[in-house]
Amino acid sequence: MLDRTQPDENQNAEGVTARGAPDQLAEDKPAVQGWRPLSWLKRAGQFFFALSFSSLTRRIVSLNLAGLVALVASILYLSQFRAGLIDARAQSLLVQAEIIAGAIAASATVQTNAITIDPDRLLDLKPGETYGGSDEYSPLDFPINPERVAPVLRTLISPTKTRARIYDPNGSLLVDSRSLETVVRFPLPSLSAEKPGIVERGMVAVRTWLNRGDLPLYRELGPENGNGYAEVGDALQGQKRSMVRVNARGEVIVSVAVPVLRSRAIHGALMLSTQGDDIDQMVTAERLAILKVGGVAAAVMIMLSLLLASTIAGPVRRLADSAELIRRRIRTRVEIPDFTRRRDEIGHLSGALRDMTSALYSRIEAIEMFAADVAHELKNPLTSLRSAVETLPLARNENSRARLLEVIEHDVKRLDRLISDISDASRLDAELQRQDAIPVDLRRLLTTLVSVANETKLGHDVAVETRFEGRSPTDSFAVTGHDSRLGQVVSNLLSNAQSFSEPGNKVRLTCRRVRGEIEIVVDDDGPGIRDDALERIFERFYTDRPHQGFGQNSGLGLSISKQIVDAHGGRIWAENRPGPADEDGAPTVVGARFVVRLPAL
Repeated sequence: MLDRTQPDENQNAEGVTARGAPDQLAEDKPAVQGWRPLSWLKRAGQFFFALSFSSLTRRIVSLNLAGLVALVASILYLSQFRAGLIDARAQSLLVQAEIIAGAIAASATVQTNAITIDPDRLLDLKPGETYGGSDEYSPLDFPINPERVAPVLRTLISPTKTRARIYDPNGSLLVDSRSLETVVRFPLPSLSAEKPGIVERGMVAVRTWLNRGDLPLYRELGPENGNGYAEVGDALQGQKRSMVRVNARGEVIVSVAVPVLRSRAIHGALMLSTQGDDIDQMVTAERLAILKVGGVAAAVMIMLSLLLASTIAGPVRRLADSAELIRRRIRTRVEIPDFTRRRDEIGHLSGALRDMTSALYSRIEAIEMFAADVAHELKNPLTSLRSAVETLPLARNENSRARLLEVIEHDVKRLDRLISDISDASRLDAELQRQDAIPVDLRRLLTTLVSVANETKLGHDVAVETRFEGRSPTDSFAVTGHDSRLGQVVSNLLSNAQSFSEPGNKVRLTCRRVRGEIEIVVDDDGPGIRDDALERIFERFYTDRPHQGFGQNSGLGLSISKQIVDAHGGRIWAENRPGPADEDGAPTVVGARFVVRLPAL
């Protein structure tokens, strides 16, 4: 237990300064509230809220969404353009087909040897009447003559770059624009041409995959099988129709068919179809434009990605390098890069690593200082013990020998006490880290400790009074921590107060709630604490007890208490209790007061 008077002459001058002023602030540390009902829902909500509105998350989501929106917009634009282009081409072909069909119908010739005249009907004609009336040509056959239609078809088809086929009412092919030399603008592939290479086949496969969708496959039918085309079959029934297909090379082909009518009679069907690469050339041009836009967008996204990487990967790499230097201990003290000005996860990580590193170095320095202090404190009794043992054989009488034996016994007890307290102090941090913090009811804990102190009194005829200040007798005084270690703190404070109190006096223990903290106050009626000792009484091995013999205390009691309170996120300090002023008006001291504050649940 630590004492409050002058240090011995061999006391190390260095030590950790404690917080002594009652109004000195400490860092607030949140209490563990995991045991409250539904508290995990609150923590989950806070986590998702922070995640959703952190700047780093916003950056990543925004960039990913921007790329996705650009891709979807490009695909939609290309699909709409292709569909609109196909529809416009189909309407244009329908208009052209109707015009060409009218011209073909007008160029049809009558086969006179096929006209049948009824002689009886001619005899029955009245004066002024004609044979057949207004519909005299309706039953006549006006077949399509390929020789007369070909020049007309050549003239009308040549500027349109389309393929025209004329079918008779039975679906047989009469004229194909591909057989007209002047109409053939694009030479057909030679049968002896080489097979396409791997690159070309790959391009065809990609184009087929892009264009196919749910479109039917175009197949070239024989000249006698015109009805195999659905649009030709409908045209021979008097209906015009358009179709969109994809050929084996993945090229889109739009075809339309209209009936060839004359005098309300269907004399055949005209089928117009686009060249294989007609629409694809326009779509390819648009795709190239989109690729250019996509290239620009990709370049922009790469630049943004590099910028994002520089704001994330670069700082993380620097933090990792610094952590590696700390692990290897290449330098005495490594500074973690400071990114705390950033209001994102990198800034939080940098601050956490800096705090962790600072705590690590502080812990290392504390361990080194602790080792030095232990060596110093153990050296004093060992030196005294060695001197007594060396002098013992030289003692001339029994009195001298008895005094030397008393010194040896005293030093052995002092060593035993020091080693026990040092062992307890060295295990404290590891024990607090291994054990899980649990809710501790201070009302029950303090009541038990006061009851034990009044029964044992530890060799002091000083009673302990306890008082709980709250709004009601059932107020909760709960904290999160380790009940055994918190009990050790209160026991040290009570024992220390009893040792400085006169027999018959009382030590007063008060527990109250101060805002979000639980305050424990221990008052005694002793001589108080010297002003120059208020800051030092929590140092290791500091002891000042003029009313006790030298070496009766190890000077670790209050140091261990402060270590426990700090580990619980609390504060501890000492102060003097002021009394009435003396005759000269100077304030007097009526005792010492120790205050402990812990975060409340």
